[in-house]
Amino acid sequence: MQSRGTFVFSLRILILSLLCSLPHQAQAESGVASVYSGEKTANGEYAHPTRFTAAHKTLPFGTFVQVTNKNNGRSVIVRINDRGPFIRGRVIDLTPAGAKAIGFNGLASVTLTVLGRFAHRVGPTDRI
Repeated sequence: MQSRGTFVFSLRILILSLLCSLPHQAQAESGVASVYSGEKTANGEYAHPTRFTAAHKTLPFGTFVQVTNKNNGRSVIVRINDRGPFIRGRVIDLTPAGAKAIGFNGLASVTLTVLGRFAHRVGPTDRI
């Protein structure tokens, strides 16, 4: 049988891990998504059209974001590796692969949910 101290410690660890794994609802954002690719990104990578990366004005590089198309409910997870879009009303630029995954190829009304970041740097050869 576990001692009371070990049980309380284990319970605290469980609660902290659950809290850290939940998406931060306060960081949800809505707006218009657009499509881009074929250029060098702000973090030095290349905007490959087949990778699930995106541009956002303020989120740190390496942040993973779930992008949900409001018109059809489809979602995709992308990694922020660039800055932009710099057009009023737009909240994110997706590569063609990300846009196709949620069913659009021009502009779409979307909701963003910040999922978090990996502890290590994701390089340009990683297929995320």
